[in-house]
Amino acid sequence: MKPLPVSAFSIVSALGHGQAAHAQALRAGRSGLQARQFETAALDAWIGVVDALDDERLPAALARYDCRNNRLAALTLRSDGFDARVRDAAARHGAQRVGVIVGTSTSGILQSEIAYRERAADGALPLWLHYPETHDNASLARFVQAALGLQGPAWVISTACSSGAKAYAAAARLIALGLIDAAVVGGVDTLCMTTLYGFRSLELLSTEVCRPWDVRRNGLSLGEGGSFALLQRDAAAPAAWLLGCGESSDGYHMSSPHPEGAGAIDAMRAALADASLQPDQVDYINLHGTGTRNNDSAEDAAVCAVFGHDVPVSSTKGLTGHALGAAGAIEAAIALLALRHGFVPPGVHCEQPDATLRARYQRDAIDARLAAVATNSFGFGGSNSCLLFGAAR
Repeated sequence: MKPLPVSAFSIVSALGHGQAAHAQALRAGRSGLQARQFETAALDAWIGVVDALDDERLPAALARYDCRNNRLAALTLRSDGFDARVRDAAARHGAQRVGVIVGTSTSGILQSEIAYRERAADGALPLWLHYPETHDNASLARFVQAALGLQGPAWVISTACSSGAKAYAAAARLIALGLIDAAVVGGVDTLCMTTLYGFRSLELLSTEVCRPWDVRRNGLSLGEGGSFALLQRDAAAPAAWLLGCGESSDGYHMSSPHPEGAGAIDAMRAALADASLQPDQVDYINLHGTGTRNNDSAEDAAVCAVFGHDVPVSSTKGLTGHALGAAGAIEAAIALLALRHGFVPPGVHCEQPDATLRARYQRDAIDARLAAVATNSFGFGGSNSCLLFGAAR
């Protein structure tokens, strides 16, 4: 693909609001995960919560969209003045030429969970529940489009944990085809009972803080967060460049990765080919790295098969938690921060590295001159994505 300008980006997670807060937390290795409760969930788990959502209020014109997920989307749109940059792009290209391609997995499920507790004696749900604007997976794209006054193509990708990354690839194709001139991409996911209890039922939720690449790793820590980026056909001073996208679907198992990372290998090689890069031209890889035994070992095998053992790698899920449908977008933003500020983010909580994993795992942040970075996102059902970003030049 022709390198595509990333004009602006935003990020909100348990680490804080905005690029500066995240760059500081990443450099310091300060985790946003806490052993705490969420809503009515009685679980022994570490989670990453964005507490500001309790006080977030949507404007009256968007009141029907009110739910935790859309409140987080609103906060993320304001972060780093992102919404103003999008409006500038819409004024330049026309609102109908700016698309909205975003990922989520939970959408507004929490809103329906709360409504279900308040159902009437006959089972009727309360009138305040607006399903299409909240619970429906399409809600996020509808809300972002309405909040920004955009009129271009808009849809939600929901491929579990690869959703937010695949949004970049889908938007890049629309721009390459000439259907749009710019796109808001990214993802937003918030905590809810369905995911907390669901991952516990799968025996994937750790009772300790998650430890990617550690020999004692025993599961993931869930988090919530959001990130948006503005892709444009051309831009005067881009923050970075989207160099290539790789996707695959191995369909090996509903919830377990291919043990040798076959689909992950295909996605990484496809991204390199799309960017016309050789493996040794990539300076850092942000791993999917969930902290589950199978995921980390499969990804390690895949990374080593494609890139060898010398490129620095780390998982940042020990800092933010696993934000599911937003994880790919959040970690894309982290890759962009690494490029902009010249450092490799740390893989925290890895106290005893697993000797059977051969990738060059960085447990501490290190200063590094980065020209190109990759970020991996792998979802349930074998949906795999790899994005390659280049430094602004």
